[in-house]
Amino acid sequence: MRSREYDLEFRERAARIRDWGTILLVVAGLLWGWCAVLLMTEYSIETRSGFEKECAARLFTDGGTANEGVYAGDYCAAERDWPEALAVLGLSIPVALVGTALFTTGSVSRRMSGHAQAMRELDRITERREKESEQSEG
Repeated sequence: MRSREYDLEFRERAARIRDWGTILLVVAGLLWGWCAVLLMTEYSIETRSGFEKECAARLFTDGGTANEGVYAGDYCAAERDWPEALAVLGLSIPVALVGTALFTTGSVSRRMSGHAQAMRELDRITERREKESEQSEG
């Protein structure tokens, strides 16, 4: 295999690695968005008697529905628990770390390959100029 073909294959592999990193970072972003929705949006639930009840957002409540509702028999207390939101956030961390590592690896590999190619081209140009100057002197 010639070096040019190897270099092109190397760049394609690096691009695939970078693309996988991008996909994982998008997944992590979606998980963060889901966590934000769980914590910051108001929601409604259906009570046992069939009525709709509005519940305050978990993050912005003054108590009552989110924290002390269990003791008062409030339906909102058990509907959106903190562990679910924290589990989504916790799941997003390794996804984001792996995505960042893959994206960085792929990007750096492509850049280094481009740099190596530019250096080879500069060496080739320098060698050609040196040969031309030796021929003109001789």
